[in-house]
Amino acid sequence: MTTAFVLGGGGVLGAVEVGMLRALLERGVTPDLVLGTSVGALNGALVASDPTPDVVDRLTSLWRSVAESGEELYGDRRLRTLRRALTTGTHLYSAAPLRRRVEAELGGARFEDLPVRLEVCAASIERAAEHWFTRGPVAPAVMASAAVPGLLPPAEVDGQHYLDGGIVNSIPLGRAVELGATRVFVLQVGRVDRPLAVPQRPWQVARVAFEIARRHRFARELELVAGARPEVECHVLPARGTSARDDSLTAFRDTSGVTRRIEATYDATRAYLAEHDVAATGTS
Repeated sequence: MTTAFVLGGGGVLGAVEVGMLRALLERGVTPDLVLGTSVGALNGALVASDPTPDVVDRLTSLWRSVAESGEELYGDRRLRTLRRALTTGTHLYSAAPLRRRVEAELGGARFEDLPVRLEVCAASIERAAEHWFTRGPVAPAVMASAAVPGLLPPAEVDGQHYLDGGIVNSIPLGRAVELGATRVFVLQVGRVDRPLAVPQRPWQVARVAFEIARRHRFARELELVAGARPEVECHVLPARGTSARDDSLTAFRDTSGVTRRIEATYDATRAYLAEHDVAATGTS
């Protein structure tokens, strides 16, 4: 059995993935393969570097520090944000705060040296294609995967430019199966089952369009796995503590619910694993 953890994107909602990871690792479920997109790339990189329950404390500390200061991810005074938007014409926030955090957590880690195989998804601008980072320094790959359009500038890696991986593959279930995973745990942030409403504002049009695209691909991959690869055991873990309020214009900066989301999702995932009698890695 080859076990894959698939960590999807979702900005500050990525805190729910910490609760899922805690429940999985406490039950003895560990990954042979980790795939991450956007914020899932950051969470996934930490797990791939330390696939033990100890990493949960590290992740929890990271997310709680983000909750205490939104400056850790997206932060600037309004005037500075407006000036940057007018000057660059492409983004509102500096990537520096996020880069400092990513580099502090990952240091000089390289894909080749991680104890668990890691792949990180980003959207290549020059090739207009899905790109998977599999070698070299991990931190630049995570920054590329998390370069949210309009919020952060495109990330440059080895002379190529990238935007958020959620544009091309927000929840990379299919990639896990392609790479030979026979048991997949999907760590998603809770939007896939929430009904969409007809947009009433320009920014809502963009959000709804993106949600349709990402949900369609994920649903299609679930159908394909169930139909063509029934031998693959697939678990879509339950996210808790999210709501329609997370779809508001400023929700990407709202870190107030981080601790609540981690704990609620931990409880839900622990119950799910028990209900489905999920065995620890290495057991029959």
